Amino acid sequence: MAKKAAKKSSQPSRSTTSTGTVPAVGAREDCPCGSGRRYKACHGRQAAHAVQELVHRPFEGLPGEADWVALRELVPAATVPLTLAAGVADQASGDVPSVTLATVLPLAWPALRRPDGSILLGLQTQSSSGDLSRDLADALTEALVTEPGNPVPTRRAPADGPRLQDLLDSSAPFVPAVHAGFEFWLEDAEAATGEVAASLERANASAIPTEKLAGVDSAYWCGTPDKNHLRWVMTVPEEQLLDALARLTAAGDASIGEGTKLVGSFRAHGLTVPVWDLPLEMSAADCEKPAAAFAERLAGALSVSAPLSVEERRARANLVNRQVTLN
Repeated sequence: MAKKAAKKSSQPSRSTTSTGTVPAVGAREDCPCGSGRRYKACHGRQAAHAVQELVHRPFEGLPGEADWVALRELVPAATVPLTLAAGVADQASGDVPSVTLATVLPLAWPALRRPDGSILLGLQTQSSSGDLSRDLADALTEALVTEPGNPVPTRRAPADGPRLQDLLDSSAPFVPAVHAGFEFWLEDAEAATGEVAASLERANASAIPTEKLAGVDSAYWCGTPDKNHLRWVMTVPEEQLLDALARLTAAGDASIGEGTKLVGSFRAHGLTVPVWDLPLEMSAADCEKPAAAFAERLAGALSVSAPLSVEERRARANLVNRQVTLN
């Protein structure tokens, strides 16, 4: 005769942490809280619900929201100095000389605490909570208490954890520096040898040449073997922006210079990113004056409230059909 299964205790198990947090386990395993139910039917429900709650504009309220989106989705190599809000650095283990946002870190680490105590925070990482701002804030919080000289491992951000908006000084400017390669990974890139140097060389070889325009906000030129592109992240509400772009397209005013063409747009983190094809010979510097002139035409089109004409509606439908959602 088979033995009766031992009755499961209703008391919390020792797997529950001292803070009351229930660690994640396999969906079909017993829940660590000691309820006797499977994890997916107990605390796993809360974790699954947290993942499903997608925040469409995770960087809203931060200075430079459009540049946050560009560095997350479009720019291979860039860094931005960050300023912590008052009191945040007090929780750090040791001094924190600086905090720098980086598009990507080696091995896609969420963050890295350098030997001198400074922090590199990786932006192009996986989001596990559905709120990218919360995931990045969790990595930053962990970096503050990580011993210098170590990376921060990937983990699931707690659903009630802080967001970047809670940790960063909202009055500090957000000024990206776009790089040709990833030398910023190392404190002394010129001294790199062996596998480190080889890894850096491979990463640099894969980076698409990218430059930020100086005369307009959040516009990035990039060069590819076949043609160049201008990708411009805009904070104007999508419906209003599409109407304005349709008006300009119908009027033949949507280009940014001879041989250029507005070919569509991306939708990324709640913002719209119009994209232009450029001739191979058109550099980032060549885009400056035409982009500034386009910005003036766009401002004028945005101020028009009249209904779209038949031709403008046709142009708008064409733009919508060529729109791609990145996330």
